[in-house]
Amino acid sequence: MKGNENKPHIGIFGRRNVGKSTLINLLAGQEISIVNDTPGTTTDPVKKTVEISGIGPLVLIDTAGVDDEGELGLLRVEKSYAVLPSCDLAIVLFWEKDFGAVERDIISRCQQSEVPFVLISAIEHPLSREDFAAIAQEFSEPLLLSFPSPDRRAVEDLLRRHLPQSAYKTSSLLGDTIKAGDTVVLVTPIDASAPEGRMILPQVQVLRDILDHDARAFFCKETDLAATLLSLKEPPALVVTDSQVFSIVASIVPPEVRLTSFSMVLARAKGPFADYVKGTPAIDSLADGDKVLILESCSHDITCEDIGRVKLPALLKKRTGKSLECTVVAGLSPIPADISGYKLVIQCGGCVITSRQLQGRLQPAINAGIPVTNYGLALAYLNGIFHRAIDGLAPRR
Repeated sequence: MKGNENKPHIGIFGRRNVGKSTLINLLAGQEISIVNDTPGTTTDPVKKTVEISGIGPLVLIDTAGVDDEGELGLLRVEKSYAVLPSCDLAIVLFWEKDFGAVERDIISRCQQSEVPFVLISAIEHPLSREDFAAIAQEFSEPLLLSFPSPDRRAVEDLLRRHLPQSAYKTSSLLGDTIKAGDTVVLVTPIDASAPEGRMILPQVQVLRDILDHDARAFFCKETDLAATLLSLKEPPALVVTDSQVFSIVASIVPPEVRLTSFSMVLARAKGPFADYVKGTPAIDSLADGDKVLILESCSHDITCEDIGRVKLPALLKKRTGKSLECTVVAGLSPIPADISGYKLVIQCGGCVITSRQLQGRLQPAINAGIPVTNYGLALAYLNGIFHRAIDGLAPRR
């Protein structure tokens, strides 16, 4: 069920020709990146999914040398550093004799992006004992590897010790909201935007979490919701709906039954939920000509019922009565470098990306004081059930 973007990401950073491609090929068990003595062989970041015992599947990112030169070289460096905020762990690879301003810049960027890092040093050109001790004291003791045939087990052990468990251990979505034996109704509209022959990932993730907690799940479309509720011997403990039909579902589900959405469940599990709750009411402060940035983490066929491109802009205009400029950035495409002109950022549920990636994309807006929200909270607010949908996720007493 996990796409590549939803696995832990580990980036390998260093100078040109330092052995980054050799290291990723070692961990992948095959030649993924080209290894050559010519500096600058790797141009764009290369991703490869590998399996590490004790962690599971993860994505390794081979980057271009961050000491590249010239107009084209600087573009390669920019692309390398662009992936850093989405990494759950960074490997800083260096020849010991070359540890200096370049490596310190990588480490500084890791610290600024709050990305944990480890140091790996090739011992072909060793430092003095004093210089090695100084590096270890200032940062952490580097793992020493012999190139061109480094010890794979040593690298895997390093990753197991330093990759945050939150990057690969799935947290519960509804564990504090439901209990064993509860009934949960999942409302899933089948419209033009629904994928052919399958459920969307958030629906599958929530269903799995319900089953993991020994609760019962009932699926229905919004058109069958009333009949489904009548067929139950007791009211459900919770109703989770697609945000697109919030208003219809809210009119059917009795007020004493808790109600929320798939997008809000994911927002609480992996997003800056407190920032979302705080930022959502900024919708009512939007003025004519204001710019709204909509971040949609997946890429899909655009339909007339598209949430980010059609439904949200229409509902925002209806609510505010203002003419707004909405910009949609899909997948992990770069967000605008200067976001200061935006008055609101709306993030999708983020089901196909990691928490680190989601946080990294929103952090510039949060740091700039720009209100942020997500699809579920925004749609709940626009449908007048904001507080009810939040209360639906409250821990069960």
